[in-house]
Amino acid sequence: MFVFLIAFAFLPLQLPALAETNVAQNQQIPQAQRPSANKMLLRISAIPDQNPEKLNRLYGLLSDELQEKLGVEVKYIPVIDYSAAVTGFRNGDLDLVWFGGLTGVQARLQTPGAKVLAQRDVDAAFHSIFIGNANSFQGIKPIRGFNDLQQFKGKRFTFGSESSTSGRLMPQYFLSKGGVQINDFAGGAPGFSGSHDATIALVQSGAYDAGAVNEQVWQSNLKKGTIDRTKVLALWRTPPYPDYHWIAQGDLDKRFGVGFTKKLQKALIALRPSDQKQQQILELFGARQFVVAPASQYGEIESVGRKLGKIR
Repeated sequence: MFVFLIAFAFLPLQLPALAETNVAQNQQIPQAQRPSANKMLLRISAIPDQNPEKLNRLYGLLSDELQEKLGVEVKYIPVIDYSAAVTGFRNGDLDLVWFGGLTGVQARLQTPGAKVLAQRDVDAAFHSIFIGNANSFQGIKPIRGFNDLQQFKGKRFTFGSESSTSGRLMPQYFLSKGGVQINDFAGGAPGFSGSHDATIALVQSGAYDAGAVNEQVWQSNLKKGTIDRTKVLALWRTPPYPDYHWIAQGDLDKRFGVGFTKKLQKALIALRPSDQKQQQILELFGARQFVVAPASQYGEIESVGRKLGKIR
């Protein structure tokens, strides 16, 4: 359940072009391109919530680590958008995917037998950050509760991806609790930047007055020095909600051997910052470790998704 604080608030791998296109276009990967029974290939992917360079580095490192620990070939397969990750998983073209809260629920509802394996230590109580262009919010009243979100009415506002939990679903939900509907924004509708990095860049440039981003991405960009605090401000930190998690196909034990799913889960949870290579992976994930994730905690994400028409 949520713990709402109401009062307060790589270039892509050089895979055959057809394979990636098919995932993106909601088609299955042709049989000729699927791994044979003698080629133990674990295909991992992730929602493209940040810039491709970072994602390729992160999942390249993770693929190497899992390959070493599991004794099977592991390959990262990038997808073009959030829905392609869900479709690729549903079609059986992807074996293990790093989903957000909403896309994870969508993937499990569409894929019988799918299993939630793990989440980061920060994902049980995740947050979004509402940001604003400094020139657009001079003299803004501090946002301490939902009613103060009224100040976003009439502003040029951008979410991230349309299926992002932290960049769209939950921010829209919290706005609605403050009486702000998406047709209250300038132009009668919000923008959709496609990723958290893009949202930050658009608000910083002044192309949009405000937006909502993943707190981890916001903090990471602050640390890297890519945010000009004279141009873009953090206006409000949302109440907590559950978010990202690893989801695996339900037939991995049949394909890779009895106990493989548990071994995979253990490999993820065993990542520690005391190991130099694993530390790089965890830092790129914005976490200190992965932990077991009960699927039940995403019930509220499903409920909100249904309310906002993202799950039917």
